[in-house]
Amino acid sequence: MLENRRESGVRNPSFGLAEAGFRKLGHVHYNADVEVLAEAAVSRGQARRTAHGALVATTGRHTGRSPTDKHIVRHPRIEDEIWWDANRAMEPARFQVLLSDFLSHAEGCDLYVQDLMAGADPEHALPTRVVTEYAWHSLFIRNLLIRPEEAQLERFMPRLTIIDLPSFKADPRRHGCRSETVIALDLTRGLVLIGGTEYAGEMKKAVFTMLNYLLPAKDVLPMHCSANVGAKGDTSLFFGLSGTGKTTLSADPDRTLVGDDEHGWSEEGIFNFEGGCYAKTIKLSREAEPDIYAATEKPGTILENVVLDDAALPDFDDATLTENTRAAYPLHFIANAGESGRAGHPRAIVMLTADAFGVMPPLARLSPEQAMFHFLSGYTAKVAGTERGVDEPEATFSACFGAPFLPRHPAVYGALLGERIERHGVSCWLVNTGWTGGPFGTGRRMPIAATRRMLSAALDGELDEADFRVDENFGFEVPVAVSGVEPDLLDPRTTWADPAAYDRMAHKLVAMFAENFARFEAHVGPAVRKAAPAVLRKAG
Repeated sequence: MLENRRESGVRNPSFGLAEAGFRKLGHVHYNADVEVLAEAAVSRGQARRTAHGALVATTGRHTGRSPTDKHIVRHPRIEDEIWWDANRAMEPARFQVLLSDFLSHAEGCDLYVQDLMAGADPEHALPTRVVTEYAWHSLFIRNLLIRPEEAQLERFMPRLTIIDLPSFKADPRRHGCRSETVIALDLTRGLVLIGGTEYAGEMKKAVFTMLNYLLPAKDVLPMHCSANVGAKGDTSLFFGLSGTGKTTLSADPDRTLVGDDEHGWSEEGIFNFEGGCYAKTIKLSREAEPDIYAATEKPGTILENVVLDDAALPDFDDATLTENTRAAYPLHFIANAGESGRAGHPRAIVMLTADAFGVMPPLARLSPEQAMFHFLSGYTAKVAGTERGVDEPEATFSACFGAPFLPRHPAVYGALLGERIERHGVSCWLVNTGWTGGPFGTGRRMPIAATRRMLSAALDGELDEADFRVDENFGFEVPVAVSGVEPDLLDPRTTWADPAAYDRMAHKLVAMFAENFARFEAHVGPAVRKAAPAVLRKAG
């Protein structure tokens, strides 16, 4: 029996995998600490240490998420709540077979169990138990979620359980899935099964998907954003998909970091879902991002698919394995991170995009209606390697800057955001961290120093009395000048060698916005529909 096995870590009287259906397990490591997990990962050949003591692990053919292999169980009682246009269904009977096969596959295996919390607000936190086959996966999720106090562990009762078995291979005919890789979420039972992939980020995003389902019913807005707080107590949110700069721009030495990726907005304010960061490291430099770079050198940090040189030092410029190289580390590894994971209602919202067409200005001020339009549009470029099959950046629209993680229709989250923007008088900005001087392949990436300078000016109130021009394509306001930023950068048309080519590209992008937003028009009011790009209004 499992209860007679020796376990590592603090004993929890409510803990037991036998009750969950596991049978004849090997050694079970419960809430093992950093060094136990790191040593197990190295000794089992799952990872190696860098010269500084961090871990490096590779994830095989899955170097990013597999969104087409993610399924939600189609239970009758939640049938009408799910946005099925963007979520694959799995029948309950197939999920039950999958679960039975998962449990059988685990027989004889050594497993690692972490009891963690998702959500820094106790009222809305989700107790989460994560059972993993790999030691480094256990350390990964321990880094990323919130680690409870010992007293909390004694009375811990999970509302979400994740079973993560990379060596399990699904059978599409038997399990009703698409391939040997499967990520299956039973929202009604609070159970997630992940198999056939070594990419640890699937666990993180499964938790986020569950919170995206649960929290709107409690009048809490779940958000794919980072958050920080200025010296005056002013909270700012940064929305954006992977690679647009959420982690980088929120790790500002002059502002306190609340969290780098996922937050909730309740009646009391902002709270982080996580207790760690999952930063992209491709082309990471000590000079441009000193806090994140320093975190990669700390024991306990996990580097995913990062190439080491002969001295066991990371080569962050080497994309041999993938462009989607990552570092997973606890939030306290960032020097200016807050301890509570909570903050007041935001004064500013920043929507980040990596415009692959080189059309968007680097900074624009949005009206509340324009903010709603761009939130539902979620325009950016997919960054190479973030998902399987994406080998170079391509334009994409991802509703609410996180469509793959939305069980409910985007209009649900959009309505919650619009109500909060209006109630709290939030200022809204659009920031392009993508290309200028031409599209991807011709232009150059926006200088990060210039982006930081413009953000600082926007968030500190420096632009409150500045002069703005109205962008002739999108109708939002663009500052004419920002101290410390070259003037031409603020008007992307002037950075192109051929202004007429810019105009053609701008009209093409505007048309893409129109085509995408057509599916949301019935779900928003006339003011938001009128916030569509100006060229579209002229064209009727």
